[in-house]
Amino acid sequence: MLRPGTGRVVGEAGKPHLKGRPREAEATAAAATQQGICRASFISLHNIPEAHRRRPRQHLQALRESPRRPPTMGLRESPYSSRVLGGLDTTARALMFPGYWLASEVLALQRTTGEKPGCAPHGLEVAVRGPLLLLLLLLYSPVSLLALLLWLPLQGSRRPFAYQHTPGRAPPEAWALPGPARTLGLLSGNVCLLPEGLAKFSNLWRTQWRARHIGQTLVQAARCSMPHAPSGAPNGLAIPHGLLGPPAGVLSHPRGDAVVTMELPIVEEVGAVAGESKGPCEISVCFPPNLDILCLQEVFDPRAAAHLCRFLGPQFEHIIYDVGTYGLQASSALKLLNSGLFLASRYPLLAVEFHCYPNAAGEDALSAKGLLCTQVQLGACQGRRVIGYLNCTHLQAPEADGPIRHEQLSLSLLWMQLFQDTHAQPGDVVAFDIFCGDLNFDTCSLGDEMEQSHEIFSRYTDPCRIGPRQDEPWAIGTLMNLLHIYDEAVATPENLKRTLENSEERRKYLAGPLQADGSASLSATWHEGRRIDYILYRQHSGPGHLKTTVEKVFFFTQLATCSDHLPIGLQLLVSSEVEPEE
Repeated sequence: MLRPGTGRVVGEAGKPHLKGRPREAEATAAAATQQGICRASFISLHNIPEAHRRRPRQHLQALRESPRRPPTMGLRESPYSSRVLGGLDTTARALMFPGYWLASEVLALQRTTGEKPGCAPHGLEVAVRGPLLLLLLLLYSPVSLLALLLWLPLQGSRRPFAYQHTPGRAPPEAWALPGPARTLGLLSGNVCLLPEGLAKFSNLWRTQWRARHIGQTLVQAARCSMPHAPSGAPNGLAIPHGLLGPPAGVLSHPRGDAVVTMELPIVEEVGAVAGESKGPCEISVCFPPNLDILCLQEVFDPRAAAHLCRFLGPQFEHIIYDVGTYGLQASSALKLLNSGLFLASRYPLLAVEFHCYPNAAGEDALSAKGLLCTQVQLGACQGRRVIGYLNCTHLQAPEADGPIRHEQLSLSLLWMQLFQDTHAQPGDVVAFDIFCGDLNFDTCSLGDEMEQSHEIFSRYTDPCRIGPRQDEPWAIGTLMNLLHIYDEAVATPENLKRTLENSEERRKYLAGPLQADGSASLSATWHEGRRIDYILYRQHSGPGHLKTTVEKVFFFTQLATCSDHLPIGLQLLVSSEVEPEE
């Protein structure tokens, strides 16, 4: 199980701007700094009457009228401010783990299409192991219940995320404004790291092995050669390695975020599909070496999260994991799973907040799905912070729950704006503003019309989208057909890439569009698959911000058979149009 950490402060974000705030808020913020704590904003839950939690429209109105909490002041590793509380949480989790494992093993008796038959028939294995596991689960249930009763009250004192800091790096180099363009690499993906028994409902298994494999491939990506240069760059262009990952061929990670010069060869632009319309898109077997921020979804299993933290820590100094509100803190539903959100960044995190959606329904109500908001510091120039905003989420999953997803998008827009208003300081230079995650709706299904026309697409730009129900010709789906993820044509990264590059073949292995009632549309033959994973960006206007341009959109096949989603990537060129202040 995940250890809660030591409770010490590992980084300070500096004093945020509290212009126009009551003295009580300033006093609270000062006290938070002295104690070294970082609180998430719970205005969506603590300041809203119970009736509003059940009525989303009234909930939104109450959010707009509720007071803002003081800004985040610093990050400590443990989600608990007290070592005693952290130790009790660790003890309770350790006592609950055997029951958790036994319940998962009972559910895992079902087989995936990728498991080969063993020596004994599957029916015999179920008949022998099933009763034994159930008996052990029943015998251990009193201990699990007592541990649960110890664990639940602790959640009221728990910050809704844990933080891992890998020390030993220097702070980022100061940006020169105006200065050379920087490249920012982003990745978002649903990795389906559920407990083994639940993962099998998605036709996936070996959760711990998949977690280690995902962590290893992301780390090894830094050792791959750079596949291309930014479009339009001259041959041998020297690009500052400020927002890029380690240079190709470098086995040890450079200290800090120091600027390293890379010589990038020019290669011909690669289209999404051979022989078809080309665009800023690439179907790639390997993750690129220039990843600066990772946003993963469905990292529900605590041991899987620990594997990711261990592998990614040397490459990504700042990691937010175990995100979510457990117990009865977020709503009337008991939250047994966290949000599944996982964020890793090479750059310091100045502020972090999590908001749990109050309108989750069905099986999603058992997990604390919500919105994770972060403020990232990329550098500083002449006393002005160069920052970025990164927001990650995972919306309601069932296909027929379009109204719930629509309301969750509205809440996300409001929370993101409140977060930025709260943590902005005068003179901040905004380099990027990202909203990403598994949104569980696409642009090709009739059943997703409500979400396709949401206001968020007028505020944030989707580089793969032309308009409602219309994607760019080079865009493809990101959701695989569950029953065929182990077929030879898609069972390896290389085979999956070849299949996706063929317009006829990929339609067999990507999930197709849905009808208005949520059922599969069997008559749709024109689709390119359900693209339900997104990376949206927003251009901040004004003289105090940087210009963001999409250089490349990636669809990665590296995780073939490890997830039922294709991870997506975005390479942004961040250029300076800011005049230095006198």
